[in-house]
Amino acid sequence: MTWRYPDMNDTKNQSAWSRWTGRISPTVVFLLPAIALYTLFVVTPTFSSAYLSFTSWDGVSDKIHFIGFDNFTEIWNSDRVHNALKNTMILTFALVVLENIAAIALAVLVDQVRWARNLFRSVFYFPVLISGIVMGFVWTIILNYNFGVINRMLELIGLASWKIDWLGNPDFALISIILSTLWKQAGYYMIIYLAGLQGIPQDLTEAASIDGAGKWQQFRRITFPLLAGSMTVSSVLSMISSLKIFDQIAVMTDGGPGFETETLTYIVYKVGFGELRQGFGTAMAMVLFLLILIITVIQVKVLRRREVQL
Repeated sequence: MTWRYPDMNDTKNQSAWSRWTGRISPTVVFLLPAIALYTLFVVTPTFSSAYLSFTSWDGVSDKIHFIGFDNFTEIWNSDRVHNALKNTMILTFALVVLENIAAIALAVLVDQVRWARNLFRSVFYFPVLISGIVMGFVWTIILNYNFGVINRMLELIGLASWKIDWLGNPDFALISIILSTLWKQAGYYMIIYLAGLQGIPQDLTEAASIDGAGKWQQFRRITFPLLAGSMTVSSVLSMISSLKIFDQIAVMTDGGPGFETETLTYIVYKVGFGELRQGFGTAMAMVLFLLILIITVIQVKVLRRREVQL
């Protein structure tokens, strides 16, 4: 006996077909393709990664050996991972603070410009459009010890003794990564703060101005508190982006000098693909995922509470 697709022209099948289709909500039918794609490309890889994190798979062999929590034990005891965690936290904290400060300053500046406002917005936003790889190559040239723009300018003004090996000196390598990333990302968060500034009623600042409040007092007492929502969004996005930073480090320092700029994300790449320890690299990725999740939840709760208080 073979099953045939119901013929809708057959009156005998119309009532049965109507009852069957009537049980399915149009919303469910609309969401099914998205759910299928999400399951295929997100849910399935997530569970696969969770399983591989408990194995010693090399990423190439067909044989997968289950080793329990050995990878996580090694992560807990690894000095290299501890150093990468420290670098990641320093980089993340610095970027979240500096990117938001720079973005607020740029947003306020652009918002007050009356001539060529769109030009300034485009100029400040342009670095965001550059890929991380291209940006890394550009800044590698700018910071080069021998012919970089910064060191060449120091030579031209007679300060050759002040030349710095920006990417080769352990004291300046991470700072170089932070500053180059700040240059690239600040314009993105500037747009978020600009949207927040557009939502602030002009009546408030005008009333404060009539009462004798200066520009700084207006910003401190009115503008900054009313940007709390924009700050929540920008801070969370900046934090997640900083914890996942990879492109700049891969191009500019390759995790060096030594391990001074190696982060958790970069260890996942180096160990998983460079050392063919896919199981350990996947375990690191799971740890990074949990770290991002925990920090994001805490950050959102703290910032949301601040919004309510303001």
